[in-house]
Amino acid sequence: MIFKRVVLIVLDGVGCGALPDADEYGDVGSNTLSHVAEEIGGVSLPTLQRFGLGNIVSMAGVTRSSAPCAAWGRMAECSVGKDSTTGHWEIAGAEQRQPFSTYPNGFPAHIIAAFSRIAGCEPLGNVAISGTDALVKYGEDHLRTARPIVYTSADSVFQIAAHESVIPPEQLYELCRAMREVLAPHRVARVIARPFIGTQADNFVRTSRRHDFSLQPPTNVLDRLVDAKLTVAAVGKIDDIFCSRGISYHYLTENNLRWHG
Repeated sequence: MIFKRVVLIVLDGVGCGALPDADEYGDVGSNTLSHVAEEIGGVSLPTLQRFGLGNIVSMAGVTRSSAPCAAWGRMAECSVGKDSTTGHWEIAGAEQRQPFSTYPNGFPAHIIAAFSRIAGCEPLGNVAISGTDALVKYGEDHLRTARPIVYTSADSVFQIAAHESVIPPEQLYELCRAMREVLAPHRVARVIARPFIGTQADNFVRTSRRHDFSLQPPTNVLDRLVDAKLTVAAVGKIDDIFCSRGISYHYLTENNLRWHG
């Protein structure tokens, strides 16, 4: 069969069961779809049900189909690691046998020292925290001191948050590019710029000017498609995760409903 068009949609964080190595990441028993459906008393997903979603995972409100109208299945990741970069690269045929580095207790002193030299000041934070919580906890101090906010998460990321009126996005991107070079030998998957706006802790909002600076991916399906003169269009953060390689053009997203070219 020859396909004229392939549309691949990735739903981040929409899991259908824990992998065998879930204990290494504190994810034993994880099953987002089943648990969300159970929590809200069932869901109605008639199209996905016809496609065979109920054949993949047990969900309140979504039954099995005896004759699904689509191919369906559940796959286990082969790569070592748990983050967006690892998963997206593997979907494109690039398996990772060495995990990216994570820093659940914050980044070591030599990395923060390198950041301070580049930024001209010490950062606020340097903790593992959610992005919205980081703004609530450190945002007002950032406005007062102009010190960037550095934080990480369960993923292999070095995130830098800054108010757009204090450190304009283009300046924040330059800081991220410099840290991308510093962190490459440490196998940190992404350096992420997190611009935000607002005047105080209760109204800080992250803007759509986020930008991810990823490690270069191994050769993958996207490279081969473009080399074969086929068009590859990317939506959202895909262009960042693949360093704009193997992509003909892309659309950045403003939110879940809108994108811009």
